[in-house]
Amino acid sequence: MAWGRGDEEKHPDGDDAEEELDENDYKAQKDAVLFAINVSDSMLDVPAPSGGQKKTDKDSAVTAALKCAYQIMQQRIIAQPKDMMGILLFGTKNSKFRDDPSARSGPSYPNCYLFTDLDVPAAEDVKSLKALVEEDEDPDEVLVPSEEPASMSNVLFCANQVFTTHAPNFGSRRLFIITDNDDPHGDDKAAKSSAAVRAKDLYDLGVVIELFPISRGGGKFDMTKFYDDIIYRDPAADEGTSEGVKTSRAGDGLTLLSSLISNINSKQTPKRSLFSKVPFEIAPGLTISVKGYMPLHKQQPARTCYVYLGGEQAQLAQSETTKVENESTRTIEKSEIKKAYKFGGEYIYFKPNEAKELKNLGEPTIRVIGFKPRSLLPMWASVKKSTFIFPSEELVVGSTRVFSALWQKLLKDEKMGIAWFIARANANPVMVAILPSAHPDDETSFLPAGLWLYPLPFIDDVRNLDIAAPPRPADELTTKMREIVQNLQLPKSTYNPLKYPNPALQWHYKILQAMALDDDIPEQLDDPTVPKYRQIDKRVGAAINEWKTGVREKAKALMTSRAFKREAEDADEEERPAKRAKTVAKKASGDVMGIAQLKLAYEKDTLKKMTVAELKDVLASKGLSTSGKKADLLEKLGQWVEENM
Repeated sequence: MAWGRGDEEKHPDGDDAEEELDENDYKAQKDAVLFAINVSDSMLDVPAPSGGQKKTDKDSAVTAALKCAYQIMQQRIIAQPKDMMGILLFGTKNSKFRDDPSARSGPSYPNCYLFTDLDVPAAEDVKSLKALVEEDEDPDEVLVPSEEPASMSNVLFCANQVFTTHAPNFGSRRLFIITDNDDPHGDDKAAKSSAAVRAKDLYDLGVVIELFPISRGGGKFDMTKFYDDIIYRDPAADEGTSEGVKTSRAGDGLTLLSSLISNINSKQTPKRSLFSKVPFEIAPGLTISVKGYMPLHKQQPARTCYVYLGGEQAQLAQSETTKVENESTRTIEKSEIKKAYKFGGEYIYFKPNEAKELKNLGEPTIRVIGFKPRSLLPMWASVKKSTFIFPSEELVVGSTRVFSALWQKLLKDEKMGIAWFIARANANPVMVAILPSAHPDDETSFLPAGLWLYPLPFIDDVRNLDIAAPPRPADELTTKMREIVQNLQLPKSTYNPLKYPNPALQWHYKILQAMALDDDIPEQLDDPTVPKYRQIDKRVGAAINEWKTGVREKAKALMTSRAFKREAEDADEEERPAKRAKTVAKKASGDVMGIAQLKLAYEKDTLKKMTVAELKDVLASKGLSTSGKKADLLEKLGQWVEENM
């Protein structure tokens, strides 16, 4: 059985939590990506090994680019099902735009082939792309290059039409250009100027152009020849780097496909914020606006339906829910259901708006109560995942400056803020510590620098534990195990949780992918979280065997000493006078009830007033079993009385 996924996304705080973003804001969070891949003789050639290498890229640059688009399309279908993707091939002999491959007066965009229109990827789109890149099926001669390079002005204008038609209101619209030609127009200044104008039109519409150049033969992709006027780069982002645009190299081993995927994934849009436009009240009269993110969060599939895998083909299980009355089994309509609270033995009914108002404990806010030294925060105070907050200029202009000043002050003085935090409407209030984080280093390169909301426990969450026992002194086994653990630790800057996806979630995605593409159900999934046993055995295998031998010897010695101690105790007990049985002593003292007393108590139904200890004594005096609870003991005693009356 596997879980299915619906289109709706559930909030981490539950179904009752209201979303801050309306429908228009949600549309702005969706991403539209159009791949523009250059088809030329050089892009279709498989490069020969360079530098004496035995292995080289088995695919041409075009094939690698299409495989990259295919893999990213598969990821988007599952992880971000509302995003749009399209594939535009330029430099092709044939031309096609939308459903009309050519008009009477000639193609609208010569040497441009819209292989997949910009839309939410469907199963047929993935199948056709898979047939092109993996099965080498090209009946329409899509990958036949033209004799002359395509006009970049036409390519950019075609992309403009695609974005304007299918994604006019998207907040994120991007054009990915993959090419190895750094000078498509040579000395033609008019063509370069026309392309620059089309690029400016795209940027004016909010479309961002990203370039993924491919170099071959040890050469360098020269941006100054053409693409400096097409790609608008951020100088601040390129500061301190020798090359603002990452270049993928062909012919340098099996790296082209992975390099393209890595470069494109690095351009992924930011994830949706956990909450947005929340006022951050630092002091009375001083309020800024912030957004909240949860960088470390367990990915789980949205369990909105079931998938049945017991038959020959996987099928979605149709579920129905019907509410019925207990006594009459009558079907209850939704309008008949009322919410109530039991108070004083009676039910107090509430209207839907009144029940909703009971959950409202205040408007979303982050209100600073005071500041404390950071050293006062104990390690055990962590009860939930921390939330990263970042300034937003949407509500209050100047929030970034105030936020930065607060972050620097807390970091410099090693202080923390204590705040009252309500994330969203109807969310439970939480006491949080506002902790600053420094700039990321090699070990925390995946975490940003800024302020974190660290949830603090309430008094009910804290247990009183007595940890007064002194730690045991280290022995040889402890020292040996410490060495083993130290040898198993990863070196610095090698662990990144983003490289270890959730295996259960990936398996869920594989099942959905197989269902959508009518593929065979996979038998197993590569799990990167499985320990590397061979490397572990190579590093500490001998040490672990020595430690296990030491544990066996110590356990054997401990058992031997306990056996000697038990024999000594048995010898002492033989010398002591034997104790008389408790029941015999009670019989002599007259404490145990006689048959007449038991019959009288049974008739008056007063046996249940006896304690468990008294019942066991009576049963033991009659030779009956004394195991069980009080009800069992009463039943045994009552049965004995009935048999002997």
